[in-house]
Amino acid sequence: MSTSKKEQLENIYQLLYRRFGKRNWWPADSPFEVVVGAILTQNTAWTNVEKAIANLKRADMLSALKLYRQPVSVIAELIRPSGFYNQKAKRLKLMVKHIVESYKGSMSNLCNKETTELRNELLSINGIGKETADSIMLYACNKPLFVADSYTYRVFSRHGLIEKETGYDEIQALFMDNLDHDTNTFNEYHALIVELAKNFCRTKPLCDACPLSDLPRYID
Repeated sequence: MSTSKKEQLENIYQLLYRRFGKRNWWPADSPFEVVVGAILTQNTAWTNVEKAIANLKRADMLSALKLYRQPVSVIAELIRPSGFYNQKAKRLKLMVKHIVESYKGSMSNLCNKETTELRNELLSINGIGKETADSIMLYACNKPLFVADSYTYRVFSRHGLIEKETGYDEIQALFMDNLDHDTNTFNEYHALIVELAKNFCRTKPLCDACPLSDLPRYID
């Protein structure tokens, strides 16, 4: 374990927590809603996902068994606000098929599976990449896996903790290797990074007002 990186990561966490407080992320009423949100949020803003999930709720379709019985065309129309809705409907249908046929429609049964085995299983489903799988693992199943999204890359490359060409696995390892494997910490840290990136560490960053403004930064 790298003590210096551990200290840097813990310091950043504390600075972000003091500025933003507890984020209460992922916003969902059930683990299955997290799964749906994790798929729908690909390549779109969360506000669009909220509209799509609201459509599913109004249609009383926010369950694995109910979506399993629906054709892809019906699902696509319900999730239209999320963008790329035909593609996402196919991905959601495949995920629902897996939950129903392998776990009798039970998220509890799915989440009870051993962490590495479940992650590999999710990654085998077409359209479920590492970020989506890890979001499901962390936020739906409470498995201690850090979600290393594009915001994480942006923030931590700008502060010199990762190299410019660092990939997903290496970014995830930075957190997994230097922090305790605690679900709540990984959950909160990821949510705080998202908040930072949305408000300050933008494409055109607002460095002077940033809660990390006193830390070294390396922006082209």
